[in-house]
Amino acid sequence: MTNPSTRRAVLATGAAALIAGCSNYGDENGGGGEEEASSVAPAESGTGSEAPAGEALTKTGDIPVDGGKIFKDEKVVVTQPEQGGFKAFSAVCTHMGCIVANVSDGTINCTCHGSKFRIADGSVAKGPAQKPLPAKQITVTGDSISLA
Repeated sequence: MTNPSTRRAVLATGAAALIAGCSNYGDENGGGGEEEASSVAPAESGTGSEAPAGEALTKTGDIPVDGGKIFKDEKVVVTQPEQGGFKAFSAVCTHMGCIVANVSDGTINCTCHGSKFRIADGSVAKGPAQKPLPAKQITVTGDSISLA
């Protein structure tokens, strides 16, 4: 007959290993100097936290030319690939559902697994993601950018 205390120890060790294996990928590197860890947390679906259509998201002056800005609560990234041309995309990485972490050097970057997307059209610049970021509709009125 198996010793019950030995069986519990084996089960506890296995459970601990399983839990450790479910931690966020990439956390072990301390974020690599990127934004806080919450910026790479998987996105929740159906939370209702996305900004309502028509609500001002930001000012045009807050979006750098050849760059962009991520709005984590709204799960949107707004870019300005050329002066006065604004684009918006989902901030949810198409690889594993993490929220993208930053915009630099012409790409929207997900630090969970290293995917990069072009700021002009959301297409994949570097995998492992294989699908582009879906476009979001925005409206620019004066110096205000709103979700359409």
